[in-house]
Amino acid sequence: MPQLKVYTYANCGTCRKAVSFLNANHVYFQEIPIRETPPSVAELKTMLGAYEGNLRKLFNTSGLDYKSMGLSEKLPTMSQADALKLLSSNGNLVKRPFVIGEKAALVGFDELAWRQRFS
Repeated sequence: MPQLKVYTYANCGTCRKAVSFLNANHVYFQEIPIRETPPSVAELKTMLGAYEGNLRKLFNTSGLDYKSMGLSEKLPTMSQADALKLLSSNGNLVKRPFVIGEKAALVGFDELAWRQRFS
C-alpha cells in the first residue's frame, strides 16, 4: 500500500496536472476522491503543522461551499477543532490536491515546490 495519499477531485484541472506530474516522476501514490472521502482530522492536523498553523491554507477559498457558508467571515473566529471537523466532514471545503504522506504534506499544485519534493 502506498504511503503517499493524494486527495483529488476528478473535475479539477489542477488535480489532473498534479496526478500527471506524479505519474511522470514515477511517484507511487494512492488517489482518493476528496468529495467522497475527505482527509481525516489527524491528516488535517498534520497538514496544518506543515503550514505553520495557517488554517486558511487548508480551505478551498474559491469554492462555492466556502463562499455560500460565509467562511471568509467565520474562519478568523472559528476554533481550530471546529475548522478541522468541518473540513473532515466536507471535502468540497478542502484545498486540493491534498497530498499527505510520511515525507510529504502539500496542498494545491505548485510545480516548483513539487519538483523540489518529488524529483
